[in-house]
Amino acid sequence: MQFQFTNPLWHWRGPSPFYFITVPADISADIKELSRDLTYGWGMIPVHARIGATNFTTSLFEKDGGYVLPIKNVVRLGENLLEDDPVTVSMDFRTD
Repeated sequence: MQFQFTNPLWHWRGPSPFYFITVPADISADIKELSRDLTYGWGMIPVHARIGATNFTTSLFEKDGGYVLPIKNVVRLGENLLEDDPVTVSMDFRTD
């Protein structure tokens, strides 16, 4: 199952700063229905994702009843992404 969406890149300024893109509510609801079969624990959902020309693997995190996609610095810098930029993401579930 593949999903595509566009949302802004945002910066979490915690003890370990990171960038994320929020998965839209309708897609999060679909993922939530499948999560029991997809998670490897703690609600994490492993995915393959693509932004621009960059393919990468990561895991969705649960947040505020939905999911967020962490964006690795190598992806962010390689695609010249800045905070608040609208970013189009394609992703599907990892089974490896």
